[in-house]
Amino acid sequence: MDEASITARITARFSERLLGTYTFRGQHAVTVGAGDLRAVLTWLRDEPDLQFDWLMDLAGVDYQGYDLEDDERAWRFEVVYQLYSLKHNHRFRVKVAVHEENPEVPSVWDLWGVANWMEREVWDLYGVRFSGHPNLRRILCHDEFVGHALRKDYPINKRQKFERPSEVILCDKVEWA
Repeated sequence: MDEASITARITARFSERLLGTYTFRGQHAVTVGAGDLRAVLTWLRDEPDLQFDWLMDLAGVDYQGYDLEDDERAWRFEVVYQLYSLKHNHRFRVKVAVHEENPEVPSVWDLWGVANWMEREVWDLYGVRFSGHPNLRRILCHDEFVGHALRKDYPINKRQKFERPSEVILCDKVEWA
């Protein structure tokens, strides 16, 4: 099944819930609101003809300053889910619109375990919260880091001092089993 057929199936099933469809260089995607994300992703995973059983990637996008004449986007951020079906050998992209005022989407770590770490990365670098995540904390920046480094409004030359612990414990003997 090609991506155009997958888009048609999603549109037939969730037409009222879709914020838009997108095609660029033969790659298709759909955009949904945060409230519909889990329903769409669960259906894509469980539908026998689709079976998107692998979450290949989950990434954040900041569209601040992205001014194109034909862009009708009313949100600043997106979280992008790259899905793949091992059984059917097809892939698809789902985007979720995230508004700046409340940057939060539901977690999907229980649908695909690998999302646990990917969601932590998006939280750390873009500040998008994932409701229902079991351990949403920084993964790339240190715990005292202020802000979110991949947001377009984060100052590129900003440096943050990392306070090291006052006591360092060294291990001088290692025993191998």
